[in-house]
Amino acid sequence: MKKAVFSLTVMLATLIASVAVAADNEITIAALNTVSTIATVAGFGIAIAVFGPSLGQGLSIYGACTGIARNPDAAGTIRVTMIIGLALIESLAIYALVIILLLLFAFPYSEVITKFLG
Repeated sequence: MKKAVFSLTVMLATLIASVAVAADNEITIAALNTVSTIATVAGFGIAIAVFGPSLGQGLSIYGACTGIARNPDAAGTIRVTMIIGLALIESLAIYALVIILLLLFAFPYSEVITKFLG
């Protein structure tokens, strides 16, 4: 219970401090709300975008291990194909990260984000 109260107090203090910083730097509340909304959406977006590639990587590794267990003579070919497939799957997560970073830093309120983050 004490941890929950402490966490709530810290979050409330952070919220009050961010509003005070916004008032000092003459940042409008609408811009601050836009920034916080984009940051929240970007966080959820990367979590969702990483879920698919991680599931695909797990399934491909499972399939490769099963294939090698059934036919050990083809282990080299299966391993090379698996590594190429994993690299392609990982590129999907990297593309999602790039898009989310663009959302965070390449829109009209990017200067508000840099002021807000310090």
